[in-house]
Amino acid sequence: MQTAKLVMAGLVALFGVAHAAVGADTTVSGLWQKTDQQTGNPVVWFYFFENEGTYRGIIAKSFPRPGDPPNPTCASCRDDRKDQPLLGLSLIRDMKPGGQAYNGGVAYEGGNILDPRDGNIYNAMMTVSPDGQSLTVRGYLGIALFGRDETWYRLPDTAYKQLDPVILAHLPGQLTTGALAALKHKPSPAKATAH
Repeated sequence: MQTAKLVMAGLVALFGVAHAAVGADTTVSGLWQKTDQQTGNPVVWFYFFENEGTYRGIIAKSFPRPGDPPNPTCASCRDDRKDQPLLGLSLIRDMKPGGQAYNGGVAYEGGNILDPRDGNIYNAMMTVSPDGQSLTVRGYLGIALFGRDETWYRLPDTAYKQLDPVILAHLPGQLTTGALAALKHKPSPAKATAH
């Protein structure tokens, strides 16, 4: 009898975990953070959104290093992004949902990624993890085998309140209800600096 109760409790717990995983946000939409692999410090935040069936990722916040210019532009870009500010720049374009990935997450493919340091544009593919908390981005030339992966991490909705007003002005139609609620609680600059 005791064994049957333990087995039943285990099945209930397993069902609860499986049910929670199904409810995880596995779309690429939202805020993601790239971190420095050596220091663990944030490097840049990206905001992904859907537009007419494809997904785009823009630079939503940067974390400049000492000596970096205060308002960098894409001086090396060779397309419509030439000399555009990096903040708000569309870094990833034309990603299409590609179904379930090999790891059980969601795959995106057929897009491209810009390297703003040299202006080169690479083919790209992405995979959102099954729990929706990490995004593997792969840029490549020719075939995906000859590419490089980066892993970015999802930020909570409360992170939206840390975005620059320039970025926020472009997002209202894209934000989730939770993110909008977080923005409503953002202190004004005057209040934030008052003592």
